[in-house]
Amino acid sequence: MTCSGQPSGPTQQHAYARGPRITAVETAIPSDVMPGLLLLRIHTDAGRVDCEEVVGHGETYYIPEAASAVLHDWMAQRLLGADATAIESHWRFLYERMTAFGGIGAELRALSAVDLALWDILGQLTKQPVWRLLGGPVRDAVPVYNSCGGPMYGVRSAVSGKQAAGWPGHGDPGQPGPLEDNWACINAPGDLAEELLDEGFTAMKLWAFDAVYRESGGLRISSADMAHGVAPFEAIRDRVGDRMDVMLDGHGLFCQTAALDIAHAMQPFRPLWMEDVLRPDSIRAMTEFRRGAGVPIAVSEMLVTREQYRQALDGDAADYVMIDPTWVGGISESRRIAELAQLYNIPVLMHDCTGPLTLMSGLNIAGAVPCVSYQECVRAHIATVYPRLIDTTVVVDAGHICLNDRPGIGARWQPSLFSPETPGYRISRA
Repeated sequence: MTCSGQPSGPTQQHAYARGPRITAVETAIPSDVMPGLLLLRIHTDAGRVDCEEVVGHGETYYIPEAASAVLHDWMAQRLLGADATAIESHWRFLYERMTAFGGIGAELRALSAVDLALWDILGQLTKQPVWRLLGGPVRDAVPVYNSCGGPMYGVRSAVSGKQAAGWPGHGDPGQPGPLEDNWACINAPGDLAEELLDEGFTAMKLWAFDAVYRESGGLRISSADMAHGVAPFEAIRDRVGDRMDVMLDGHGLFCQTAALDIAHAMQPFRPLWMEDVLRPDSIRAMTEFRRGAGVPIAVSEMLVTREQYRQALDGDAADYVMIDPTWVGGISESRRIAELAQLYNIPVLMHDCTGPLTLMSGLNIAGAVPCVSYQECVRAHIATVYPRLIDTTVVVDAGHICLNDRPGIGARWQPSLFSPETPGYRISRA
């Protein structure tokens, strides 16, 4: 009951009116920086806190035009004029409405962006970082590993020079040059491993079988293809021994038989884990794959609902659980999935190969949930792409990123990215 004696609940549009109101929903697509990324700002009437306007910052990745349409044409009807601090009320209302018609694609990505922005608002209002609002700290710094993408991964194709078409898992092979880790991990893996160790990284993830898929498909692996795929791991072990942990990302490209062949060939190199070698369409197939692989298996950035994760955990399909906050429903749902994995004593990995607020969200969750084992990062993006997007410098020190004490999510979008002249720019006002 409300104080006036009327029933209230998450189905009422503006059931809770104690906090500042949402006055505008604003989005932009930075097509010249990372064309698959959607930037979100949620404006409030809270005024200034410590000389900064209280504006929430969020993001999601992949088909940004669709997620933008969901935000402005549908979710804005719920959000505009509503309490900006009613995070769970908004999450549950929107989730229940969108799943009523099966919406877990653009709808869930849009909800993820909203959730990030609302947590950012709450942090600014309370003058606390999100990790502290979630109950942290459980650590002072988060272990990270380098995912071997290059500066142009997700931006432009090194082959055609054109903007990336938006095919996740079909990244280009890169080209020689600074921070071109996708090229170096195949063509100079020993040199790259030594360079990363010198920078303090002690773990690196390779996409060594992507070229095999592009050239031969994913139904079977020939002896020559197998030798090509494992060669970088062999070179790394020969050069630096066990000082560098290695992982393989298969981007879900291979069928069961080929995936098992890859897993068996990887055993001598003792990978910390393999992820998404097998597409996670079938929990039973994933379970059989894990039983036969003989190496630890991470599952999976390709899962997007808590129920999918529950089935994978119940089915004994995972040695690690990987979560992308901007695909599964934001910080709120990532926290719930991580704590579900903790119940099964399964360590959690936070995904980022997409955008800076995905990284920031993962770090906030890792700062509050004990079972988070690693945060993924792409050093090439941190050095070249993220400075063009956010006002915070991300520093990797001795293989860790320290928790950020800045109130909110830890970064703000560069204001210049939000201009009516920006392609795809939209704003909806109360």
